[in-house]
Amino acid sequence: MSKSAVNETNEEARELARRLLQGAGHAALAVNDPDGPAPLASRVAIMADERDALILVSDLSTHTRGLRSDGNCSLLIGEPGPKGDPLTHPRMTFIAEAFATDKLAHRERWLQRHPPAKLWFDFADFTMFRLTPRRILLNGGFGKAYHLMPEDLDPQ
Repeated sequence: MSKSAVNETNEEARELARRLLQGAGHAALAVNDPDGPAPLASRVAIMADERDALILVSDLSTHTRGLRSDGNCSLLIGEPGPKGDPLTHPRMTFIAEAFATDKLAHRERWLQRHPPAKLWFDFADFTMFRLTPRRILLNGGFGKAYHLMPEDLDPQ
């Protein structure tokens, strides 16, 4: 029987996952391609809202059509640091379900987080989605793999 590479979730892992989510400004979004049988990835701006992530996307984009046809998606959150192997830097895959949400309710916070969005935030073809996690795969660096649940993102 092989040993699992996944560690038991602890407070250090929970705190790292919370920091990654709260600190993220952008992430890679993966959706099911509405035009074919393969995943589709895009870079999107994000903002944390408690344990969820919010994204603002154009209805003209393929990834938005993908979210509308199938809300199952994931975000890869975490950027490599300026030095060292990018694969040793913390990151997490946020496996989620996307739901359209009221973008005006988040306007002020979104524009504080993403000031350039003031140019397009109010365009009618932009929709905000709430990505509610189902589970989280955290890689905190070499030998630091964890499987987390949504409640692990709750503040302590």
